[in-house]
Amino acid sequence: MRHPRQALRTTAVGAACAALLAVTSLGPALAAPQRGPAAVARQAAAASVRFTDIPGSGGITLKGNVFTPRDADGSRRYPVIVLPTSWAMPQLEYIAQAKQLADSGYVVVSYTSRGFWLSGGKIETAGPPDIADASKVIDWALANTPADPARIGMAGISYGAGISLLTSGFDKRIKAVVAMSGWADLIESIYGDRTQHRQAAELLGGLGALTGRPGEELQGILKDFLGSDLTKEKEMLAWGAKRSPATYLKDINANGAAIMLGNAWGDTVFPPDQYAKFYERLTGPKRLELRPGDHATAEGTGLFGLPNDVWANAHRWFDHHLKGAANGIDREQPVQLKSRTGGGYESYADWAAVERTRRTLPLEGARNIRAGVDSGANGGTALLSNVLDQFLKLPPMVSVPLLPRSFAAVWQSDRYAAVQRVRGSARLHTTLTSDKESGTVVAYLYDVGPLGVGKLVSHAPYTFHGKTPGRPFGVDLKLLATSYDVPAGHRLALVVDTVDPLYIEHNPAGARLGFSSPKEDPSALSIPVRE
Repeated sequence: MRHPRQALRTTAVGAACAALLAVTSLGPALAAPQRGPAAVARQAAAASVRFTDIPGSGGITLKGNVFTPRDADGSRRYPVIVLPTSWAMPQLEYIAQAKQLADSGYVVVSYTSRGFWLSGGKIETAGPPDIADASKVIDWALANTPADPARIGMAGISYGAGISLLTSGFDKRIKAVVAMSGWADLIESIYGDRTQHRQAAELLGGLGALTGRPGEELQGILKDFLGSDLTKEKEMLAWGAKRSPATYLKDINANGAAIMLGNAWGDTVFPPDQYAKFYERLTGPKRLELRPGDHATAEGTGLFGLPNDVWANAHRWFDHHLKGAANGIDREQPVQLKSRTGGGYESYADWAAVERTRRTLPLEGARNIRAGVDSGANGGTALLSNVLDQFLKLPPMVSVPLLPRSFAAVWQSDRYAAVQRVRGSARLHTTLTSDKESGTVVAYLYDVGPLGVGKLVSHAPYTFHGKTPGRPFGVDLKLLATSYDVPAGHRLALVVDTVDPLYIEHNPAGARLGFSSPKEDPSALSIPVRE
């Protein structure tokens, strides 16, 4: 007799399979009438799909599906694309895109990552077994499909993106990768500046427990992470480094896969800065695309077969690097950015060009605040606030004049006579004095209109430990990268407080913090702008 939880997963997978297959098959028909000889030819050339078990590493079984071009008759080989699923998603995730790719001449193999749904094993969080699984899936594809061993690609969203990047450093057969909403540095993503990203970790942990079987190592890491057990910090850092593509950058560069990275400005799970840093260090063919949205929202519509520029460029990337198509993607400027406030794409030669021009906002005078109280300034809610910003241009907002100065330090610029096109990461430098040895501050940059309403441009948390109470120390903090146009007549405001629902704070009860600007080391905010 099957365990009730497994039976529930089986039922859910079956229902989702029927729904997604219906969407996949009917989507093009619903989108536009299909008439004439050309339409008949396209339908005749439609890809075939089969669901199958695929041997994973260590003797487990992975649940997968294979799309094969309809004209595959054993006489030729096709480029192959392997798609590991996202965290908590079943093998049906990529069906619409897999069908489109197969219709255009690819063998596409997708599989449920180990530990989730009906695939075997435990959740290893992109550990060595997951990398070994990806290589085993490639082995299986070469042995059981008309896949060409010289033209292998990998792609994925979120968890699938991380596994794809990691595998490209260990498996030399991979020639091209498209990594969407993924991570290059797991520690910087969820523990940047020693601050735990509470909502992101709780979301991943909860979904993992609901849809899979977390391994003992993952359960222990989550417990220590969310419990702020600093005695286990070295172990957590080592665990994260082992699962970070940046750790294996030398191998990834040596293998030479063409890598396209895509992310959203407001990704609350894997912020874009760590992707930009990783991109700059890649030496092979590369591309970086950043757009409005939150985690996996920029490419989400493409999973239903709807028009989506992320997936459109992914297809172009594979067509060029696996098929040799002269589609021009290699001649375009490799860094493509889209502003959160509207407009088309801006092109840059590299990430350094994005932040080449900077303006300085002096942070004069002293500010003193009490810790442990939320001033009302915050980064919003994971997977909600940035979706509202993406589709409705409604980022988190606050009335800057009404912020309680006892709990929030505030500096404002003069009104700008011209539009300020903020591009990249603002950098805060200040001198901080605390009456406790530990603490957390969160810096926010707001676009403030004539009525004093501030719209969030960017933010970042910072945590310190082991400081001497009463002794000033310097703080250098990079706010999360963004692309945002501040209208003429508006101000920029920097707000610093100590509590944000997105993060775990480390402020002892009754703590007081002071910000100063010594003459020999003045405090300032450096803001990257596009001329």
